[in-house]
Amino acid sequence: VQLQASGGGLVESGGSLRLSCAASGSISSINVMGWYRQAPGKERELVANISNDGSAKYADSVKDRFTISRDKSENVDLQMNNLKPEDTAVYYCNALWGPATPRFRMSSWGQGTLVTVSS
Repeated sequence: VQLQASGGGLVESGGSLRLSCAASGSISSINVMGWYRQAPGKERELVANISNDGSAKYADSVKDRFTISRDKSENVDLQMNNLKPEDTAVYYCNALWGPATPRFRMSSWGQGTLVTVSS
């Protein structure tokens, strides 16, 4: 599975951005798709993910502001509203794919896309 991310950029605090990620390859084997982010000097963290059954999980820091969505073509979007300076980070698209058993799944990453929120 290969991932191509797009979106990101510079926005003022309170603004909105939309990130998109397109999957290709063995897309029928994808189990979970999601977005992670890594701020300077910090570890990469989960922002949100969405499973095949449509159930979504969000980091507490983005709940009620970000929305993850996924279509049948395995494109996953992240709508980010009410952005804050602390949301500034490089955002990465991720897909877990392969066998249903989690420990046998493989992971693919898209290239990072920078989101900068000015105060």
